[in-house]
Amino acid sequence: MHRCRRVLLLLCALSLLFAASLQVATLADENPDRVVQKDVPQGKVTAGQFKESKIFPGTVRDYSVYVPAQYKADEPAALMVFMDGGGYSGANGGFRVPIVFDNLIHQKAMPVTIAVFVNPGNIPGTMPGAAGRSNRSFEYDSMGDAHARFLVDEFLPVALKGLNVSADPAKRGVCGISSSGICAFTVAWEKPDQFGKVISHIGSFTNIRGGWAYPGLVRKTQGKKKDIKVYLQDGREDLNNLHGNWPLGNQDLAAALQFAGYQYKLVMTDGGHSGKFGGELLPEALKWLWDDKAESTNIPIVNTKPAWEPHPDAVAKDDVPKGTVEKMEPWEESKVFPGTTRDWAIYVPAQYKADQPAALMVFQDGEGMRNLTGRWRVPIVFDNLIARGDMPPTIAVFLNPGHDKSKPRENNKHSNRGFEYDSLGDRYVRFLLEEIIPAVKKKYNISDDPEMHAIGGSSSGAICSFTAAWERTDQFRKVYSSVGSFTNLRGGNVYPAWVRKTEPKPIRVYMADTSGDVDNMYGSWPWSNQQMSSALKYMGYDTRFDWAEGYAHNADFGGAKFPEAMKWLWRKEVHKPVYDTRGDLGGDLTLLNLLIPGESWELVAGDLGFADALCADKEGNFYFCDMKAPAVFRISAADGAKTELCKESVSGLEFSPDGSLLYACQGSKNRVISINAKSGEVKTIAEGVKPNDLAVTRDGMILITETGAKQVTRINPQNGEVSPVDTGIAKPNGIGLSNDGGTLAVSDYGGEHTWTFRVNAGGVLDAKMPTMPMRLPIDPKGEFKFGEAPPYVAASKGDGLAVDKAGRYYVTSELGVQIFDPTGRPCGVLPKKDPDQPLTSCILAGSDHSTLYVANGKSIYKRKLTVEKPKR
Repeated sequence: MHRCRRVLLLLCALSLLFAASLQVATLADENPDRVVQKDVPQGKVTAGQFKESKIFPGTVRDYSVYVPAQYKADEPAALMVFMDGGGYSGANGGFRVPIVFDNLIHQKAMPVTIAVFVNPGNIPGTMPGAAGRSNRSFEYDSMGDAHARFLVDEFLPVALKGLNVSADPAKRGVCGISSSGICAFTVAWEKPDQFGKVISHIGSFTNIRGGWAYPGLVRKTQGKKKDIKVYLQDGREDLNNLHGNWPLGNQDLAAALQFAGYQYKLVMTDGGHSGKFGGELLPEALKWLWDDKAESTNIPIVNTKPAWEPHPDAVAKDDVPKGTVEKMEPWEESKVFPGTTRDWAIYVPAQYKADQPAALMVFQDGEGMRNLTGRWRVPIVFDNLIARGDMPPTIAVFLNPGHDKSKPRENNKHSNRGFEYDSLGDRYVRFLLEEIIPAVKKKYNISDDPEMHAIGGSSSGAICSFTAAWERTDQFRKVYSSVGSFTNLRGGNVYPAWVRKTEPKPIRVYMADTSGDVDNMYGSWPWSNQQMSSALKYMGYDTRFDWAEGYAHNADFGGAKFPEAMKWLWRKEVHKPVYDTRGDLGGDLTLLNLLIPGESWELVAGDLGFADALCADKEGNFYFCDMKAPAVFRISAADGAKTELCKESVSGLEFSPDGSLLYACQGSKNRVISINAKSGEVKTIAEGVKPNDLAVTRDGMILITETGAKQVTRINPQNGEVSPVDTGIAKPNGIGLSNDGGTLAVSDYGGEHTWTFRVNAGGVLDAKMPTMPMRLPIDPKGEFKFGEAPPYVAASKGDGLAVDKAGRYYVTSELGVQIFDPTGRPCGVLPKKDPDQPLTSCILAGSDHSTLYVANGKSIYKRKLTVEKPKR
C-alpha cells in the first residue's frame, strides 16, 4: 500500500516536471517580443470609463491607457489607439500590447508610444427586464466619420488628459480586429490629418454596413492618395457568411491599395476568424508600421496569351444542320434609349418549328458573338449543341449597344455602351422586354417560360446580362458571364453584397474569369468575379465558375469554355440548393436560416380597398384593417375564421399591456382610439394628433408617429395627456418595441435609416441613433455617372415595423421587407410579392408567431419562417 502511494507520488512529480518543461518549451518558442523580459522597463496601465458622448448618446464604455516607462512629459509621445481595446490590453491575451510595446520601445524598434485601449459602447437598459444593447456594430462597421469624430473630438481629450501626445499623424496610429479592424481603417481614411498608420486584423471589409465599397473608393484616390500606411492581416480560412467573404474582401482591398500607390502590407496567415495569428505577428506588424523604409507587398498581375484553339463544338460539322442568321434593319426608334441606333441580328436553328415555342437567348455585343471566325462562334456552337440535344432549339438575338445618332462612329465603338450595359436598375431589361423581344415574337414563336429564356455577354455585356435577370427574374432565368465587369464602372461592385442579403432568386449563373483580367481605377476584375462567385455559392444559387491563371481581358478563355458553358446552362438537371452557413457567427442571422425551402408567399386576403394596420395578439390571432371598407378584421390562428371587429379605418393597431384593448391610429380624424378586443366598442383616447402608427410600452404609454410633424409623440391613455418625445426624423412612420421593451425602433418613410431609441420609464426616449441602414431603390431618372455609385432614391419609404422572437426587426419599404438583427445589422431583403403595390405593414402572427404577414396594397400575404435562432 505504501509502495503504491510512493509510485503515485513519483508519477505526479514526473507529470508536473513534464508539464513545466512543456511550459518552458512553449515560452522558448514564443516570440520573445511577446514575453516579459528582464531588464526591460515596464509601462503602466490605468483604467477608466467614458459616458459623455453626444455622437453615440447613452453609451458607456471602458477604456485603459498604457504609458511607457520611457515617457517624458516634455517630449510628445507617439500614439496608438486600439478599438476592441480589452482584447488588446491583456497581459495574458492574444495580443499583449503593453508587453510588446515595452519590448519594442526598449529596442527602439518603435518610438515612445502611448497606447489607448477603448471598448465599443454599450447602452444599459433602464426599463425593468431590459438588457443592455451593444453599439459595437453601429460604431465600428458604419462608413463615414462618426467614430473618427468620436475619438478626436470627444474621447481622446478625456483619455489623454495630462499627457503630451504628438499631433503629427505620422506618429499616430489606429488598430482593430474584425469590425474594429475596418473601423481602424475608416478612422484613418476619414481623418488622415490625425492618424497616419493603420493595423487591421481580420478586418471586416464586407457588407456588414457597406464596407465592401472600400476597394472602389481607394482606387479613385490614385494620384491623390491619402497619407496613410496600412497593414492588413487575415486568415486564409476566415469567414464566408451573410456579410461577405473576409479573405476575398481583404485581398480585394490590398489590390486596391497597391493600384493606388499606398504603402501597405498584406499578410495572409493560416487560421480563421481569430486573433491568434495576428497576435503572434503583432511585433513584426508594429516594426513594419514604424519603419520609414518598410517595403510594401507586391502582388504581380500576370497576363499571358496561351495558344488558342476552338473547342470541338465551335467547329462547323458537315453532318450537322445549319441554322440561319438574319441581319435585321438597324433599331433606331427606341423609346427607352431615344436618339440611338444599333445593329442586330437573329439566329434561327434548323430545328425551329413555328408550331413549337422555341427557347430564347439574348447576347449583348452581338456582332462579336455571332462572328463565325471569332472566339465565340455562337451560331456554330448552337448548331452543334442543338443537334446533339444538349440544348433546346433556341432563337438567339445578337444585339449591339446603341450609338448616339448625332455622333460620328469612332473606331467602331458604340457611344452608349457603358451607359446601357454598366448601369444598374431595370432600364436595359425594359428595353428588351418592351421593344426588342416583342419584335422578335412577331416573327417567331418564343416560349413564355422564363426557364427557357437566357441572356449573356462578356465584360460589360456580362454584368448587363446579370442585371437583366436580377431585375426581371420572371423573364430571364439563365445568365452567361465571361470576364464580367462586376466593378465600379457604374456601381456594379455592389452585387456580391446584394446577392448575400436578398432572398435567393431562381437564376442559373455561369461565370468565367482569369487571374490576368483587368486591374484598373474601377476595380479588379479577378477579385470582383471571385467575390461574385462566392456570394452566389453561399446563397445556394445554381452557379458554376470557371477560373484560369494568366490570360487577359479578352475572349480567349471564355470562348474556349463557351460550348461547355452552354451545355451546363441548358442542362435539364433540377438544382437542389446546398447551404453552408458554417461561416456565420452566433449573432449572425442569415436569410438562409430564416427562409424555409419550398415556402413562399400565400394570399391571405385579396381585392381589398387598401390593407394596413397589421397586428397579432398573444395567441397569434391576426388583425388587419381594410381602410376603404372601412373595417377591422380578426383571423383566428386556430381555424382561420374571419370576424369583423368594428367599422373603422385605422393605420396602426397595437394591444394594451393586458390585452383587453386595441389602440388604433385615425389620422383622418386626428385621434387615437381604443377598440374593445371582444365587443368591438370604440372610444377616443386622445384628440388633436395626426397619428400614423403606434407602439405601447410595458408601463402602458402609447407612442405614436406623427409623420407630417416629424415627431414621435407620447400619449398617457389614463388621462389623454399628449407630449412630444422626439423630433427631427424626416418622416417617422413605422414604430415597434424590442422583445424586452427596452429599445424602440422608428422607420423613416422619407430617409435612409430606421432609428433606435432607449425606452425609459414613462415612455421617455433617449440614446437616439440611426442604427439600421435601409437599402435604397435605384432612381431610374437619376444620372448614372461613370465610376460612381448608381443614383439612389433618398427615401427608403420605410413603413410598418415588426419584431420576431429572435429579436429581428422587419421593416416594410419600397424594395420589400428589410430585415435587421437586434444590433441593427442588415440581414437581407424579401422583395415585394406585388412590385407595383405599396408595402405598408407587417407582423409575426400564427400560433407560434413565426408566420410573417404583410400588407401589400390591395392584398395581404403570409409566409412561414424559421424565426428561432439556429442552435450551434
